[in-house]
Amino acid sequence: MSKKFINACIYKHDDASEILVEDGKIKAIGTDLGQADETIDLAGRLVLPPYVDSHLHLDYYFTGQDPKVKNESGTLFEAIDLWNDYKKGTSKEEMKERIRQAVKDVAAYGTQFIRAQTDCTDPNLTGIKAALEVRDELKDNITIQVVAFPQNGMFSYEEEGKTGRDLVEEALQLGADCVGGIPHNEWSREDGMASIKEIVRLAIKYDKLIDVHCDETDDDQARFLEMLNAEAMKQGYGQETTASHTCSFGSVNDAYAFRMMGLFRQSGLNFVSCPTENLFLQGRQDTYPKRRGLTRVKEFVDNDINVAFGQDSIVDLWYPAGSGNMMNILDNGIHATQLMREEDFPRNFDLITYNGAKLMQLEDSYGLDEGKPANFIVLDAPSVFEAQRCRVECLASIRNGEYLFEKAPREYQTALDIDRKTK
Repeated sequence: MSKKFINACIYKHDDASEILVEDGKIKAIGTDLGQADETIDLAGRLVLPPYVDSHLHLDYYFTGQDPKVKNESGTLFEAIDLWNDYKKGTSKEEMKERIRQAVKDVAAYGTQFIRAQTDCTDPNLTGIKAALEVRDELKDNITIQVVAFPQNGMFSYEEEGKTGRDLVEEALQLGADCVGGIPHNEWSREDGMASIKEIVRLAIKYDKLIDVHCDETDDDQARFLEMLNAEAMKQGYGQETTASHTCSFGSVNDAYAFRMMGLFRQSGLNFVSCPTENLFLQGRQDTYPKRRGLTRVKEFVDNDINVAFGQDSIVDLWYPAGSGNMMNILDNGIHATQLMREEDFPRNFDLITYNGAKLMQLEDSYGLDEGKPANFIVLDAPSVFEAQRCRVECLASIRNGEYLFEKAPREYQTALDIDRKTK
């Protein structure tokens, strides 16, 4: 059966207004594409590839509303300590229920692709097993990459005779998609450096991608990002490697940053910034001026270094809010990183679509191109500028040519007769 979506504003296809779908794939994008079994009029609305959440902790979902635990300091490190006790005794079914609900929440806003940071510092690997099962159960509608993430450290954690490093390898053997790490949470700089070497070694051994929580600190002397980039460069593994957070890189001196920018371009390293969470967590030890706690997103964009945005957390021990709505993440991100120049608006949606797909290495199956799966979303706006300016809703999410959901546009009744200006 064929479907034709007409009267669309199609992202990165300025001269096209129609999408022809056949057998779940995009057959053509253009104008006057001929007859189809079904025609859907999008009434001038914006079509994007689906949202990609490049960094999300599904296993932590809504743990922040448990009255038994409270992050008094609001810091990253207290949250890690609280989670270490909280997770003990959680069953796989409880974890699966939490993960599935988190996926439903984010999917309801138009996300179809998630990189799930999943704690593996648990001798039973409860979270990993739960995440892998949910990944496989939902694969037809949602694509999930599971990161084997040692929240308590590769070498700073040991329980029942297993280190964090041992558990990362076990998770990879079970089928996790990415090797994770957190070198700034190891007990020493030497252990952090050793963890990076081991992360890269394991990724190559098991042919996995890499995604490291790297320098999520305000310490401007943190240098684990430099080492991760160097190890990836030595192994020719930069394009398979993502550095998440890298908050401290926003605090380093400009001479050092300039040198590293050249090395990032050379390696092909990917980055993920989590605007809402790091704005909330970082700068806790600052008086004033308070640092924003974000990496150099604007400079990455200007230097053609791949960077994406992620939600990170939804109502957990690290972050007390969040909904999984990537439009909210984009809105906060472009404000905090000052990506609101005239040339930015036409490309800003890359931060929550194509750039995330690139670091997840989905490019062969992702995007608005002929021959690719008919996966896309419809936003309630006539242009990319209006969509960002008004933070509009996702009205429909289409997967392989079929609706995951469809919403009616909002209607308002007012005594004022006002036409909203558009640009």
